[in-house]
Amino acid sequence: MSGTFQRLQESLNEAKTAATHKVNEVASMNEKIVEMWPNKVSVEKSGNRLTTDSGTKVHDVDHWLKVVDPSTGHHGPSLVEDQIARERIHRFDHERIPERVVHARGAGAHGYFKLHTPIPEFSSAPVLNDTARTTPVFVRFSTVAGSRGSADTVRDVRGFAIKFYTEEGNWDIVGNNIPVFFIQDAIKFPDFVHAAKPEPHNEVPQGQTAHNNFWDFLYLHSESTHMALWAMSDRGIPRSFRMMQGFGVNTFSLINVQGERTFVKFVWTPELGVHSLVWDEALKLGGQDPDFHRKDLYEAIENGHYPKWQFGIQVVAEKDQDKFEFDILDATKVWPEDQVPVNYIGELVLNRNVDEFFAETEQAAFCTSHIVPGIGFSDDPLLQGRNFSYFDTQITRLGINWEQLPINRPVCPVMNFNRDGALNHRIHKGKVNYWPNRFEAVPPGSHKQEIDSYQEYAAKIVGLKLRVNGAKFREHIAQAQLFYNSLAEHEKKHVEAALAFELSHCDEPIVYKRMSERLADIDLTLAQNVAKMVGGDIPKEGRQNHGRKAPGLSQTNLPAFKPNIEARRVAMIIADGFDMGVFTAVRTALKAERATTWVVAPRRGMIFPTGIDPESGTGGLMADHHLEGQRSTVFDAIFICPGAQSTLTLRENGRAVHWVREAFGHLKPIGALGDAVSFLQQAVVLPGVNIAADPNSHEVVTSYGVVTGWKSSVRVLRSLNIEPSTSAFSSAFAHEISKHRCWERELDGLHTKLAF
Repeated sequence: MSGTFQRLQESLNEAKTAATHKVNEVASMNEKIVEMWPNKVSVEKSGNRLTTDSGTKVHDVDHWLKVVDPSTGHHGPSLVEDQIARERIHRFDHERIPERVVHARGAGAHGYFKLHTPIPEFSSAPVLNDTARTTPVFVRFSTVAGSRGSADTVRDVRGFAIKFYTEEGNWDIVGNNIPVFFIQDAIKFPDFVHAAKPEPHNEVPQGQTAHNNFWDFLYLHSESTHMALWAMSDRGIPRSFRMMQGFGVNTFSLINVQGERTFVKFVWTPELGVHSLVWDEALKLGGQDPDFHRKDLYEAIENGHYPKWQFGIQVVAEKDQDKFEFDILDATKVWPEDQVPVNYIGELVLNRNVDEFFAETEQAAFCTSHIVPGIGFSDDPLLQGRNFSYFDTQITRLGINWEQLPINRPVCPVMNFNRDGALNHRIHKGKVNYWPNRFEAVPPGSHKQEIDSYQEYAAKIVGLKLRVNGAKFREHIAQAQLFYNSLAEHEKKHVEAALAFELSHCDEPIVYKRMSERLADIDLTLAQNVAKMVGGDIPKEGRQNHGRKAPGLSQTNLPAFKPNIEARRVAMIIADGFDMGVFTAVRTALKAERATTWVVAPRRGMIFPTGIDPESGTGGLMADHHLEGQRSTVFDAIFICPGAQSTLTLRENGRAVHWVREAFGHLKPIGALGDAVSFLQQAVVLPGVNIAADPNSHEVVTSYGVVTGWKSSVRVLRSLNIEPSTSAFSSAFAHEISKHRCWERELDGLHTKLAF
């Protein structure tokens, strides 16, 4: 009976999921999805039959055609004449395409861009002026250094590439989650990537920068110092793709209808806030769930929690290009927001998962050279090289006709005299394939005196051919100091710990000793602490720190959106004998604020509340995971449900105790009610935390992100405002979740007093 009820509940859940998916699929339809529709086939469509690539129906795919002796049952050699077997093997042998040299591991999704503030004073681009438009987009997130099979949560820069399918052509912004880069000039790309990749003599390490070559390169290129600090900060281990900022990195141009140029940088800021993992958590997730980030993105969109970013621009008038102490064309420098504010003008929303990873995410190809009228380039030397390199690398991966692939095709008309090449899909009708021609077919805009075609900005250039950069490019330390000074105290501790970890994996003394010296140019205390940890020579003096700070550099100093817990993953730990009333009330409150809740128990199966006989087979709750099968690392918060029998079971379960201790060590919010509080007091034993002590009190106690209470009514539980509270448990718990982590727990050293 219990098994029957369990299967029924599973079937209902599957039906609900399928219905939700169908609704989301219809709601997320846009012009690009419709354009790709003829290329889609439904594998699970009723009536489908297996065929060859040439359309012939196939009878048997389990046995290669052979010579068989019917009298004995023995068979001889397989026959090469079996065209079906040959085709299957040939197709399989050629399934793989070259993976990207960098940004090989990624995840993508469809969505839209919507402008809310036009900028005609800066640009004539309709996508940046027409607020009635909804522009389809495809976004691909990625790690940089690792291969396709590497883990999601390694310390690395994250790619943030956006393809806008505008009515004037595709516009690609190929950015990162960090606003600066390691090198100033694209000619250094081969050396930088070689140094960051696994070392050539042993192909180690995979997807990590903790090795000699990387840090040797960084020391010998002091221009990398600024970016190195960003990579060692919390930005290098994001909690989610949905919780990352995006930056165009390079300096572009905006051109208005008067032909005036303004320099621009592009910024995206997530409405969920910018949040990161902690390092121990990132390390464990690399083994426990190496697909953590791509699953997180897919799950959020599938459940209707659509990630949203505000799109902003920083602009500098052409006449003001030289007024800053840094060169605005230097990709290793930020434009500090107190000098060049961010003006948010639109929003980016991802609302549809891909139907097939390879055809969409893997074959998606981005080029910095893809721009539309009203947007242009600059003389940023890194951008100049990227404009060549990105197009070239797509030809290697996908062939010369890569822009005809469904995911890369524009939604606007495409017409030119580019012809032929491998895998050309277009059939051109007509007698001419050149311009000019006797029919005046396919004329360029200049022939018709049209002004809506792309025209390069007429920049005046005077100079000599030299292999040098501008004088301001030679200053490499001031902004590294600016970034470090601007970090919160816990963020500085994380940079220090990250550097100590990375350099401890460098086994050649010259590497870690020299980097210890370089750090003294940024902050002497930082350099001394790292040198002590890694065995470097402790520097006695360093460059004077200018002491300046800037907004927008620390993750704690970004635009404030309404506190929310949307798509936060909350583990609700129960065992047989749990309190169903409290469980339901808390779950309802959290779901009302769009958090996702997951039932975790000693086993995956029916878990029965107090007062329900397990033998009845009904009235239980299906657990999503068991304690050994899913760890605390994949959740944002933990709630321990009360119930005398449940609490006793959990108290005697070592893994349950470890679960909570690990979450505490990772600075996550923890909630407990009723006798579950005694589980925290007597079994978990959280150091330095005030726990609700009076079983007769209705007070809710919050201490270092741990929220406890003994007597909280269902009425109070259902009343949810995301704010501190001493009477409403769910409000107080949700408030702690909205803060992401309890950094005070770390700053006061409590997390180091517990083994996890």
